[in-house]
Amino acid sequence: MLEQNDRSNKTKYGWVNQWAKMTGERAKIDAKVNNTYIVYTTKDGLVKEYPNGEIFPYNGEGLGKSNNHSVK
Repeated sequence: MLEQNDRSNKTKYGWVNQWAKMTGERAKIDAKVNNTYIVYTTKDGLVKEYPNGEIFPYNGEGLGKSNNHSVK
């Protein structure tokens, strides 16, 4: 019974992985268009990734604080 239920859940919610992947790809496109960065988590913690491929640790700075990294 548990095996059948597990299979049913994978089918029922299988679209979630694809949706999450597409959302991340869209975030990268928006970051490039708006000349900003995206923030995501890795095994080492939060990072910010710029459209030029640079990745830096995210230290929790908020809006309105200056950023030492410029994207060109």
